Amino acid sequence: MSSASSFDLIVIGAGPGGYVCAFRAAQLGLKVALIDKRPALGGTCLNVGCIPSKSLLASSEHYAFARHHAAAHGIKIDGLAIDVTAMLKKKEDIVGKMTGGLAALAKARKVTVITGTAKFTSATEVEVSPIENPGSKIENPARYSARHIVIATGSAPVELPFLKFDGETVVSSDHAIAFNAVPKKLVVVGGGAIGLELGSVWARLGAEVTVVEFLPQIAGTADADVVRNYTRILQKQGLKIEVNAKVTGFVGASLDDTRAGADKPRPYGKLLAERDGKTLEFEAEKVLVAVGRRPFTDGLGLEKAGVELTEKKRIKVDAKLRTTTANIYAIGDVIDGPMLAHKAEEDGAAVAEWIAGKAGHINWDLMPGIIYTDPEIAMVGLGEDAAKKTGLKVNVGKFNFAANARAHANDGADGFVKIIADAQTDKILGAQILGKNAGELISEIVTHMEYGGSAEDLARTVHAHPTMSEAVKEAALAVSKSAIHAL
Repeated sequence: MSSASSFDLIVIGAGPGGYVCAFRAAQLGLKVALIDKRPALGGTCLNVGCIPSKSLLASSEHYAFARHHAAAHGIKIDGLAIDVTAMLKKKEDIVGKMTGGLAALAKARKVTVITGTAKFTSATEVEVSPIENPGSKIENPARYSARHIVIATGSAPVELPFLKFDGETVVSSDHAIAFNAVPKKLVVVGGGAIGLELGSVWARLGAEVTVVEFLPQIAGTADADVVRNYTRILQKQGLKIEVNAKVTGFVGASLDDTRAGADKPRPYGKLLAERDGKTLEFEAEKVLVAVGRRPFTDGLGLEKAGVELTEKKRIKVDAKLRTTTANIYAIGDVIDGPMLAHKAEEDGAAVAEWIAGKAGHINWDLMPGIIYTDPEIAMVGLGEDAAKKTGLKVNVGKFNFAANARAHANDGADGFVKIIADAQTDKILGAQILGKNAGELISEIVTHMEYGGSAEDLARTVHAHPTMSEAVKEAALAVSKSAIHAL
């Protein structure tokens, strides 16, 4: 065991929250160490999550355009085919470029990057053990001490007790971004962002995809009108959506299956579910379990540092993200709040500033959530349905992309923009967008909300023509029933 090396700040976990925290602290003059079990920085998001999935989404959307829309644009394609190997290489190339960029930034900012698994030995010291990876520079367990420590270890996929991940048939999102061939039949358990995004990728590439959701609707807390239109669009694309269905088990493939009194081979497994007392069966070559993620604090030795958990097994923090031990902070997926990369980044930057004696700021009420399918769903703040449930009086403005010329040119006429404003003050309380590039369009609404803007403020903001963002302006006008291009 080597003697402890000392830092101003140690960050455990190099995902979006962790590396942003480390980089910001280094900018502010702190001596920083960044520890991660992976030799490549970026955490789950960059290595096996957000970024790889977006590469596959883009590749599959290009294929869908070539197959379904190119001819209408006067583009004829003969011999259209899918090369999954090339798609995966494109994905890995992007990941490699981005992780390489982070490594260069860490070096330039003099952040000490340590590869290994960390655990607390006290409130000011961690022990880092080597991992079986040629990228690890640690030959023996080493100890590192710091005045401040930030826990940024992220989350891991939730595994159902009767659907254990085997990496081949029953898989997590980590595996579903690396299929070496398009599965014939894919069943997705969970109708949230991860399941819908990856399900849509493989559906566009030719898989028969069924999404099985326990709740009455897919897409989480999106308003009913958003979900209704979204579901219709996904079904038109070929996805089968099954809601109010409780998954109960899985029966693997077999060559000896007797059904209807005859001996028949069963080349696919069967996912079992129930709804209204009836048993449902869904054939599956692959089952993607995407029912959520859990905070990853395994093996950290939190008890040795005096760090406590909440009843939901997340790390307990105060308003400045300090744990029950004053010099230890926690950010991102391991604490309460949405498990979003941009939320973790905001947490990380603010904590670095607080540690450095600066005025950090986070507005947890304005964390946009996006489902990156085609079309996308983007949401921020209060939804129309939630406002009605609370009895809050609101005015709602809605504008369909079908009335936007640029949307038609972009093959994106499905969906709409909806803005929710306080009926008395006109202050924007929330927005939901269903449509192409919704994730890009939501940001200007978030900006207006950050500064307390009203629907009129947004409506009077000049939007270039022709752009899809004009639908945002029209929705803001519609709050006061003043939309120009809609009745």
